[in-house]
Amino acid sequence: MPHLHFKGKTFVQNHHLAVPFHELIPEKDKGLSKKPSLHDNLIVKGDNLKALKALLPTYQGKVKCIYIDPPYNTGNEGWAYNDNVNSPMMQDWLGQTVDREDLTRHDKWCCMMLPRLKLLRELLADDGAIFVSIDDNEVHHLRCLMDEVFGEENFVANILWQKRYASSSDNKGIAPMHDHVICYSRSASYTRNLIQRDSASDDPYKLKDSKGIFRADNYTCNKTAEERPNLYYPITNPNTDEEIYPKKTRVWAYSQETHAEHVQHDMIYWGKDGLGKVPSFKRYKHLLKGGDGIVPNTWWTFDQVGHTDSAKKELNVVF
Repeated sequence: MPHLHFKGKTFVQNHHLAVPFHELIPEKDKGLSKKPSLHDNLIVKGDNLKALKALLPTYQGKVKCIYIDPPYNTGNEGWAYNDNVNSPMMQDWLGQTVDREDLTRHDKWCCMMLPRLKLLRELLADDGAIFVSIDDNEVHHLRCLMDEVFGEENFVANILWQKRYASSSDNKGIAPMHDHVICYSRSASYTRNLIQRDSASDDPYKLKDSKGIFRADNYTCNKTAEERPNLYYPITNPNTDEEIYPKKTRVWAYSQETHAEHVQHDMIYWGKDGLGKVPSFKRYKHLLKGGDGIVPNTWWTFDQVGHTDSAKKELNVVF
C-alpha cells in the first residue's frame, strides 16, 4: 500500500511515543464535579496530544466511538503548529500561524495529524470506530493518513453531511454544500448499529391485515418486455378474474414461479376494495431486514441531522 509522503514525516512518525505522560489535574474550584474521576464524564482542557497520552493508561483499547473535528486547514483559521519535535526544521515551524500563503501548510497539517491519529487508534476498542469531520481542503490527505494508521481494509464510509440549507449567492465558484465525515474501524470486529425508526419512516405502513401492518409496494421493475420476456405475463385478479398484463416498457418485478408463491402466501394487495387494476406487493413492517431500525447511509441531509446555522444557535443556547 503506497503511503503519503510529506515534509517532516520522518520526524513525527514516532512522535506519539516520545510525548511524555501527563497527570490530569482536577480543577475542583470550577464546581463541575464534587469528585473528579477518570472513570466518569470528563472535560479535558489543554493540548490535545498531551491529553490523549494522559488518557492512554486508563482507556487504551476501551473506547467504542471517537469523534474529532480537526482544523480544516482552509487558510483562514489561524491555527498554529505547536508540537515540540526534536528537529531544527520542526523548531522553525513551532508556533507559526498557518495561513493560505504558507507553502508548507499541508505538510504542517499532516505532521500535526499523524501522531494524534496513532494515539487515537490506541484508545479504540477492537469493535470501535472513529469519525473525523473534514472538508475538501484536506480530505484526500486525511484518507491517506487514516489508510496508513488504521489500515485501508478498515475504511467504513465517507459520509457527506449537508452542512448548509442554501447555497451562497456570492460564491465565485461552485458553492460547497457539504462536509465529509470519514469513518474507520479499529478492526473487522466492528459492526454498525441501526438508526432508530422515526414517524416519517413508519408513515408508509398504513395498511393492515391478519398478518400485520404493511405498505403496498410496486410490483413492476424498470425493464422492458424485450429485455425480460420471462417477466411479461398475465396476472389474474382473484376478485374479478381479470387478466392483467404489465406495460411492455415496465414488466413485473417477479418471475411467474415467485408470483405463484406470493399468491399462495397472500402477499398480493389489490386495493381496499380488492378490485385494483394493478397488483402491489405487501411489504410487512415486521419482516423488514433491519427490524426496528434503519440501515444508515452516507448522505446526511440537514433536515435529518441539522446544519451549521442550527448548530450555532444550539451552542448559543448552551452558553
